[in-house]
Amino acid sequence: MVKKVKKIQYWGTGRRKKAIARVRLIPNGTGAIIINKKQLDDYFGMDTLKYIVKQPLEATGTGSKYDVYANVTGGGFTGQAGAIRHGISRALCIADESLKPTLKKAGFLTRDPRMKERKKYGLKKARRAPQFSKR
Repeated sequence: MVKKVKKIQYWGTGRRKKAIARVRLIPNGTGAIIINKKQLDDYFGMDTLKYIVKQPLEATGTGSKYDVYANVTGGGFTGQAGAIRHGISRALCIADESLKPTLKKAGFLTRDPRMKERKKYGLKKARRAPQFSKR
């Protein structure tokens, strides 16, 4: 008889700008962060983006307790890093309710509402007007 062991994992969905990240936290991990089947260092080139992704884990001191698997689509790399941070924070709250005040105080649970402003007719971009010519 084969006994199936149910794998415990915590899910969190993060969003920023046009990016959406589905994040899984797996307890008793080594602290590995995998994004779209790539290591964190391979996926994000800039150190600031790596720092943004790791912020919730460092703030709560759970860096080596969980393995993080993220699937992120849409947006640019900055938006994707913010979305992953939001997803990790939400998943940490589900995993351990006592971490919520720390994450809330740091502002990691708040979805950043800033979005790209739409282009208006008669303008080149959202606010950029065509160059004025006197003659």
